[in-house]
Amino acid sequence: MKLVIGSDHAGFPLKEQVREHLTKAGHEVIDLGAYNTEPSDYPDYAEKVGEAVKRGEAGRGIVLCGSGVGVCVAANKIPGIRAGICHDTYSAHQGVEHDDMNVLVMGARIIGPAVAFEIADAYVNAKFSATEERFQRRFNKVLAIEKKYMKS
Repeated sequence: MKLVIGSDHAGFPLKEQVREHLTKAGHEVIDLGAYNTEPSDYPDYAEKVGEAVKRGEAGRGIVLCGSGVGVCVAANKIPGIRAGICHDTYSAHQGVEHDDMNVLVMGARIIGPAVAFEIADAYVNAKFSATEERFQRRFNKVLAIEKKYMKS
């Protein structure tokens, strides 16, 4: 899978480890920064990852910050982005399977590398259950909400 990944300074060390893990697993991972632990602003990286996913430069994205909350809030401001904080594997795969989540969010100060690797693997290996009517119906309702507020 082709992925984009980004983080602020707090997420940088874990981002590097997740990027390396996914690359070793055979995925193409495009790093959109940050590139060090110098203080940086999480919205910049959430936007870069979200925009890249929205433009179709990658099928999915991953963003990290200290808690995951900031980048999640910022990424979800981009129309078409469905970002979810996942600190467990169940949420990571179910977010894709049931909600067509296209950006995985993790808090680098919440989980460690081993858990992050398992979460990332669950995320990239999951597929949206579009053939199940109930998931498609709910997903269509989410898209309708987004469309309604895009007009405002």
